[in-house]
Amino acid sequence: MTDWSTPRTAPYSVRRRESLRERALDRESPLRRIDWVLMLAVFALCAMGALLVWGASKPHNVALGLDPNGDLKRDLLNIGIGVGLGAVAAIVDYRTIRAYTPVVYLASLVGLVIVLVHGVTVNGSHSWIKLAPGFEIQPSEFAKIALIVLAAMLLGERRDAAVAPDGRDVWLTLAASAVPILLILKQPDVGTVMVIAFVVFGVIAMSGVSSKWIVGMLLVAVIGAVVITHLHLLKQYQIDRFTAFTNPHADTQGSGYNTHQARIAIGSGGLFGKGLFHGTQTNGQFVPEQETDFVFTVAGEELGLVGSGLIVLLLGFVLWRGLSIAARAEDAFGTLVAVGVVCWFGFQAFENIGMTVGIMPVTGLPLPFVSYGGSSMFANMLAIGLLQNVHMRSARN
Repeated sequence: MTDWSTPRTAPYSVRRRESLRERALDRESPLRRIDWVLMLAVFALCAMGALLVWGASKPHNVALGLDPNGDLKRDLLNIGIGVGLGAVAAIVDYRTIRAYTPVVYLASLVGLVIVLVHGVTVNGSHSWIKLAPGFEIQPSEFAKIALIVLAAMLLGERRDAAVAPDGRDVWLTLAASAVPILLILKQPDVGTVMVIAFVVFGVIAMSGVSSKWIVGMLLVAVIGAVVITHLHLLKQYQIDRFTAFTNPHADTQGSGYNTHQARIAIGSGGLFGKGLFHGTQTNGQFVPEQETDFVFTVAGEELGLVGSGLIVLLLGFVLWRGLSIAARAEDAFGTLVAVGVVCWFGFQAFENIGMTVGIMPVTGLPLPFVSYGGSSMFANMLAIGLLQNVHMRSARN
């Protein structure tokens, strides 16, 4: 009888599996250095998102004679591709990525310009590039990552030398951010602009700059909002959305229809919800864009307060782990990259959930990891890859 327990007599396949197992258990193995709490929270959000997309789309697809599981399959495919992209972002040392930041930034600008020239319009926003039938990409999602990395590079240089960023660094960051913001405003996509502005503000605020800069940026934001309003720079549908936010009962069959139906759906779910596929508001398609922008209404109606509360809790875990990674990063660049990602996810989740319950205006932003959408899922996973990248290369993890 052959002794398979000894490495010399074991076949190659067995010895290779043993070698891989030993490397995985090694203290320096990347698998041992992954933030598994973060990954479990992300995968749980993706799983809940897939269930909600399925619950929102299956009855409608059955009524149209389409594949009942078509949207679920595409969502799972998006998650799989996103995980692959995130793995690449985690493997390449973030300090190497730092060296190619100008290339990443310029590539994001090229994408935004292509949108304006050859893009397609969806729901009033000219934000998509059609690559193939049924496959579109939204460059503004990837511009968020490019700006996070760029701002971290510009503001982190001096902090590594124990010197706070000066006025030149801040102005350069604001100028670099203004270019994609203006291009995105041309689409127009005010929601993404709001996210980017909050991210840039958060990274600058955490970079160690003087408090005068923080106060000044807040004043400029308020003045800018007033100027935009008085100069009528917004599209009519955007004005209608803000009007519906300030007075939700003014036009429940027009501009306030989305939020009115969203609150009905969430309120009808009660504590434990009506069950997947059993939401009357969801099945009746009363809430527009319920697989994407308003996916939280499906959670509220079909999973109830418990299910929707679990989504909020999991998002909180993601933000907590992101802040922990920022605190333990070895250099200022890693810290600011993590801060930028946390600001992005935190603000976008607050805005998305807030607009469904009536405390924020409708802006068309997806809920991170939960809403259906390829570009948003790819960008979200790339951001998680960057967080893992910083975490794995921290000596204090």
